[in-house]
Amino acid sequence: MNRIAEISRLLGASSDDANPSAEDVIDLLEHARHIAVIGLSRHLEKAARRVPSYLAAKGYDVIPVNPNARRLLGRRSYPTLSDVPEPVDLVLLFRPSSEAGQIVREAMDRPDEPSIWLQTGIVAPEEVEAARAKGRTVVQDLCVFRVHRVLVT
Repeated sequence: MNRIAEISRLLGASSDDANPSAEDVIDLLEHARHIAVIGLSRHLEKAARRVPSYLAAKGYDVIPVNPNARRLLGRRSYPTLSDVPEPVDLVLLFRPSSEAGQIVREAMDRPDEPSIWLQTGIVAPEEVEAARAKGRTVVQDLCVFRVHRVLVT
C-alpha cells in the first residue's frame, strides 16, 4: 500500500472527519522542524515520552513543555507553551481533552502560527474548529508516531 493510502486509512480511523488530507499531513511532517511537545513525560514507559523520543531520533527539534520537569530529552523544559521563546512549527499535545482546548487557544496566540496536533483520543472540537477557521492546520485524535512510521518505511 502506498503512503498516501495508508495515511488516509489512519485518518479514517480518527474521530475527526475534518482532519487535513493525507497529502497535507505528509507536507506538515516533512516541513515541521521544531515541535513543542505539551505534556512530554518524565516516565519512559509512557507514549508521551516514547513518541517525542522517537521524533527527536528522527531529527526533529523536540521542545519539552512540562511544568513538573526542569529538563527532558537533554533539553530545558518550559512550564507552558507561552514560555517557549524559540520558533515552533508544530505543537503536539499529550494532555487530556479537558485541557486541550486551552492549549489550542494558547497555540493560536503564538506569533509563529504553528500547526497543532492532538494525539489519539485527545479532542477539543470548538477550539480546533476556531483554529482551522483562522487558517491553522490542525490534526485531531491521531497518533503522530503511526503516521510518521508510514513516511519512513
